[in-house]
Amino acid sequence: MPALKPLNDRLVVKTVTPEEKTAGGIILPDSAQEKPQEAEVIATGPGKTLDNGKLVPMEVKPGDRVIYAKYSGTEIKLGSEEYVILRQDDVLAIKN
Repeated sequence: MPALKPLNDRLVVKTVTPEEKTAGGIILPDSAQEKPQEAEVIATGPGKTLDNGKLVPMEVKPGDRVIYAKYSGTEIKLGSEEYVILRQDDVLAIKN
């Protein structure tokens, strides 16, 4: 686990590596692969604080697999590992 503690309604996620082959067995080069949009939640903040001071808890938890909006989040690198910091609002779905 990274030495990161997300604040407010932010998440630290690790992207899931996309398939390098098509269903027909064709191997795709890195340049032809789309940016991954599926990730595993590593850490979450406490939640979003509303204007009235009330805390809205997070809907996702560490270990969840999520689908997030394309081109969202901030990519960071810690050591040899790469992570993305997202807002909970950027998460589109939790994958079962």
